[in-house]
Amino acid sequence: QVRLVESGGGLVQAGGSLRLSCAASGRTFSNYDAAWFRQAPGKEREFVAAITWGAGGTYIDSVKGRFTISRDNAKNTVSLQMNSLKPEDTAVYYCSAGFRVPNVQLRQRNAYSYWGQGTLVTVSS
Repeated sequence: QVRLVESGGGLVQAGGSLRLSCAASGRTFSNYDAAWFRQAPGKEREFVAAITWGAGGTYIDSVKGRFTISRDNAKNTVSLQMNSLKPEDTAVYYCSAGFRVPNVQLRQRNAYSYWGQGTLVTVSS
């Protein structure tokens, strides 16, 4: 069992920055791949970024160059630094973890067994 707790959401103006954090507890988190998904009102939950247990990252095109995912295995945390935020980034952001997810599945929701409760990010125009 892996428990995930997100923090760092809030209200920010367009062009601003936020840093989301995800604290993990339970099993050895360093063995898990982690990802951030988001869900805007009325929309499906979508993949944002993932980081493998080996610290390789992948992103959706709309956040490349603006968002950076990182992890600190010593502290059992995964972070998402979000810069140059846009109103279309407004959503509830969810942290997730999966054990050694195959690379081809890193962007798939069903590849991740553990989820946090979500943190709301609101970007005003």
